[in-house]
Order: sequence, then C-alpha cells, then structure tokens
Amino acid sequence: MKVNRLSIAASIVLVAMCCMFATAGSSCKQACATSSDSSSQEPTALAGDSSIPKGARILMSVYPDFVKDYKNGKLVMSDGSTITYDDGRKKSFVELLDDADPEDMFAFKYDLNSWTPGKMQDAGRSRCEALFKKMYGTSEGAVRKNLVPVRWPFGQATSGGGVNKNIKTVRFTKINGANKQLEKVVAELEKHPELHKYLAQSGAFYWRPVRGAKRLSAHSYGMTIDIGVKFSDYWRSHAKDENATVAYRNKYPHEIVEIFEKYGFIWGGRWYHYDTMHFEYRPEILMDARGK
Repeated sequence: MKVNRLSIAASIVLVAMCCMFATAGSSCKQACATSSDSSSQEPTALAGDSSIPKGARILMSVYPDFVKDYKNGKLVMSDGSTITYDDGRKKSFVELLDDADPEDMFAFKYDLNSWTPGKMQDAGRSRCEALFKKMYGTSEGAVRKNLVPVRWPFGQATSGGGVNKNIKTVRFTKINGANKQLEKVVAELEKHPELHKYLAQSGAFYWRPVRGAKRLSAHSYGMTIDIGVKFSDYWRSHAKDENATVAYRNKYPHEIVEIFEKYGFIWGGRWYHYDTMHFEYRPEILMDARGK
C-alpha cells in the first residue's frame, strides 16, 4: 500500500514539473494528460491490491467518500475511525443478519442468473450497522438532514388500495449519490407505460427496526423504496420464522427489477426470505454478483 501511494505521488509530482515547462505538442503535454487519467483512477488501483479482501476492495470502490483504506483487518473511514472488517466469529443464519460485520454482507449469493432464490440466500439483508450509520447517519435526525426530494411521477399508494397521483416526489438520501441513481431509474421507468401500474410508492425513509428483529430496517437509512404494494409478496405471510421453508412468490415484471439493478439497487424478490416490493441501494452487492 505505501509503495503504491509513494509511486503514484512521485509520478504526479514529476509529471506536474514536466507540464509546467511543456510547450504545445510536446511529449510532456501527453504525459500530463496521462497523469490526469491515472490519478483519477487511484482509488481503483488501491482497491485492486490483492492483500485486501475482495469485499473490502468493493466497499472502497463503491463508497469512496467514506471507505478510504484497509489496514490491519479494519476499514479506515474518511474521518479516521475504523471498523473491523471480519470479527472472526462463526455465525448462524440469524446472527449474520442481526450482528453483521462488513465481511458478513458478502456471505450470501445475489444470483443475477436465476429468478428463484437459492435456499437461505438473502444477499443484502446483512447490513453492518456501524458502517451504514457512519455513512447515512446515526439517528433519525441525522439521516433526515440528507434527504432530498426525488421526482416520482407514479404516485403514492393509499391505504384503500388506490393511488394518490398528486404525490409526485419521494424523499431519498443524497449520500453516496443514491438520489441521483434513483432519478436514473425514474427516467427509464417512464419509458415503459406498461409497467406504471406497479410503480406507486408506499414509502422510502422510515427509521424503524426490521419487523420481528432488533436490527434497523434499510428504510432507516433513506436509501430504500417500496413500490406496488398491492402486487407484493412477503415471506412472513407464509412462514413462521427465518429457519422455516418458504415457498417463493412474485407478481412483479422482471423488467422493473432489471432497471433498478442497472443503477445499483438490489431487489428483495431475489431473497429466499422475499420482500418483493423492496428496492435498496446496495451497489456493493451488485458489484460482487457481477464478479467485478
């Protein structure tokens, strides 16, 4: 790590000196352009260090404003604090959900090649609270400060099963550019009127624990949205606990899922313990699934 940084820094200084005295068309001008490209790639180069666990490299890549480095088994955050990457404990399925470290977030498979989740495969349901609170906020008030309106022209679901078309925005976090990615989702969904009946939103930010658990819901961080509640299926309606066998159900068109996934959102319908109206901004899960 130190050698890589020193090499990069030395190259930047050397090229900068060269550029100061370069004339148009000189080789230094070309070198300067090359340096500009390579310096902007520095986080990717550092994240590619084979001594860093794959999951840590992914987190450094997708959350560069917060996860700055990996040293001595810990993620180094932008404020200088650290989070233990792997606590070394052997955990049960429920413990992987309730007490996840960053490494545990990659314990399950998010299978992009199958529309039926494998047994007990719930990639994305494990969230390291220390990491997510560091990024999105440690309290309801802290998260609220980073919520911004995102245009959602498909309306909001009502308790009577209808749609309130007058509500045309949803509040979403600006952290990690999640709001910008949701805007891209909206722009693409608008091109598919045949899908619009599934798109009325029924909530995004809501600081609360997961139903039946003590860990925080992804909605607490403001980077999750529920849509099309009247078409939704939820595993708890068909099973008594996390260890029970669950028969898979889904009524959502796959085209909606593929659009969300294109912009970094995972779908709760790809979980064995499915929640089909749930879309959550988790680019690290998708990067892992795509083998990048």
